[in-house]
Amino acid sequence: MRSAPTILHLDMDAFYAAAEQAAKPSLRGKAVVVGGLGPRGVVATASYEARRFGVHSAMPMAQARRLAPNAAYLVPRFSLYRSVSEHVMELLGRLSPLVEPLSLDEAFVDLEAGGAADDSASARATGERLRADIRAMTGLTGSVGLAGSKMLAKIASEQAKPDGLVLIEPGTERELLGPLSVRTLPGVGPATGEHLRRAGMTTVADLAEAGEDELVRLLGRAHGTALFRMALGHDDRPVVAERDAKSVSVEDTFDVDLHDRVRVRIEVERLAERCVQRLRAGGHSGRTIVLKVRRYDFSTLTRSETLRGPTDDPAVVREAAGRLLESVDTTGGVRLLGVGVTGLADYTQEDLFAQAAAEEAAASSAASSVEAGEPPEGAEREEAPVEPGPAGPIARHWSAGQDVRHAVYGAGWVQGSGVGRVTVRFEEPGSAPGRVRTFRVDDEDLQPSDPLPLVPAVSPRTDASGEEAVASGGPAAGAEGPLPETVASGEPAPRAGGPGRDAAASDGAATGPPHAIARPGPEAPGAPPPGAAEGSASVPGGDEHRVAPST
Repeated sequence: MRSAPTILHLDMDAFYAAAEQAAKPSLRGKAVVVGGLGPRGVVATASYEARRFGVHSAMPMAQARRLAPNAAYLVPRFSLYRSVSEHVMELLGRLSPLVEPLSLDEAFVDLEAGGAADDSASARATGERLRADIRAMTGLTGSVGLAGSKMLAKIASEQAKPDGLVLIEPGTERELLGPLSVRTLPGVGPATGEHLRRAGMTTVADLAEAGEDELVRLLGRAHGTALFRMALGHDDRPVVAERDAKSVSVEDTFDVDLHDRVRVRIEVERLAERCVQRLRAGGHSGRTIVLKVRRYDFSTLTRSETLRGPTDDPAVVREAAGRLLESVDTTGGVRLLGVGVTGLADYTQEDLFAQAAAEEAAASSAASSVEAGEPPEGAEREEAPVEPGPAGPIARHWSAGQDVRHAVYGAGWVQGSGVGRVTVRFEEPGSAPGRVRTFRVDDEDLQPSDPLPLVPAVSPRTDASGEEAVASGGPAAGAEGPLPETVASGEPAPRAGGPGRDAAASDGAATGPPHAIARPGPEAPGAPPPGAAEGSASVPGGDEHRVAPST
C-alpha cells in the first residue's frame, strides 16, 4: 500500500453506448443498447437511460428488448471505439510511462512513476484535468478513481460513476470497504459469493472479522489468504505497462443451431483463418490449437492439440482445428464454435512435415494434370468464349446503426431496413438532430461509410478554464437538446392494420406495404407516416417521410 493515492483507474462511462449517442445527436438522452441484434445476441453496453429499465451488459438481447422495447438497438462499431480509445490512451500516456490497459475503455495509471502526482492534492488535480481533457478530445465522459492500490482505485472509480472522481485517502480503506458486499473484491464471483453467504459472510467486514484461518478453511490457502488481505485493504500489485497476451481466440454464436457437419467444418476453418489474422496482427505465433464447441443443450466441449513448435501458418492452424473437430460429436446441433491459439511466442517454427506434405501434394497434382493432357499451371490455355449472362441482383444488407453516406444528403446512419427499404437519419456528431429519409435498399447513391470523428481535432486544454474547449468541440455525449418524440428503436414496427412481429424475426426490418411509405394523408403530429421503416422518426420542422428516387 502506498502512503499517497497515486494509482489512478479510469473507466469510461457506458463507453459503446455513449459513443453512439455522441455520434448520433437524435439519440442523446435516449435509451441506447449496443450488441448483437440477432435472436441470440447479447448486450455489449447499455446507456444509463436504458439501465433504468433493467438492461445491463451480458444480458440476452431478447430480454433487453422486452424490458426496453422503445430503446435504440444498434450494432457495435468497433472501428469508432478503437479510434476513441487510442485518443484516451494517448492522454494517459502523457501522465505516466506506466499505463496498464485492461480493455478499450479501462486502464490503470501509476501517477507517481510519471511525476504527475505525489500527494492527495496533486492526484486530485491530475484526475480532474484528465477528465476535462478526455471530454475535450472525445466528447465523452470517464470516471476516475484514485487510491494507494489498484483494487481500491477500481472500487473508487465504480463509486464515481457516472462522470465523477472519488479519491480514497490512505488510512480509510477498512472504513470504506467494511459495508461493501463481498462481491466487490476481485476474485469473488457468484459461486464463491454464495459459498461465503452460506457461511454467514456477506460484507467485507465479515471477512475481516472471520480471520485468515477461517477463510483458508473455507476457500483453500491461496484464495483464502489473498481474500483476507484484500478485506484489510492490502493490495501490492504494481501497475504493469506491458501485459503479455496468453492466448488469441475467436468465436461465433449462430442464430440457428448448425446440424450439417460440412457446414460446421467450414465454420471452423473460417474461424481458424480469423484467429491467425489476429495472431499475426499481434506479432505472435502459437503452439497449442484449441477448439471450443457449445452444443444445442449448452454443454461445452474443449479440445486441444499441441504442435512441436509455434506457428502462425493458417494452413497448419486450420488443419489442426479440423482434426480436433473430428473427435467431437455434433449430433443434435451446434450453437457456438470457437478456435484459439495458446502458448504464444514471438517467433515461428513451422511444421516442416505439414509443409512438405503440402508441397508433395502440389507436385503430385501437377504431375497428374500433365498426364491427363492438361497444361501445367502458368501455361496459356485456349479458353472457349463465354457469353455473359444477365447479372443477378446483389443483395445489400443494412444494419441498424451502420454509417452511410448519400450522394445528395451526405453522412447519416441506418435506423432500420426491411421490405426492400432502408431508413436513414442524416446527422453528424456536431449537428442538430437530423432528418429521416427512406430509400430503396439498392439505391446506388447510398453507400457504406467510415465513422466520423466525434469532435473536430482539438488540442486538450492544459489550464484550469477549458469550458470553451468542450463547447467548441461539439456537445458532449450527455448533452440535452431538441429531440424528436420517437427515436430509432431497432424494433420491428407493427404491420399496417395488424399486430407487430416478433423482434427476433428480423433485425431492423421494416414492415408494411412499400408503396405506403410515400402515401400522403393525415397523420398525428410527430408520428411516423404509415409503412415507414421500423425505428424511423419524424423530426420537428423536418421533411415528411418519403422515398427518394433510385438511380
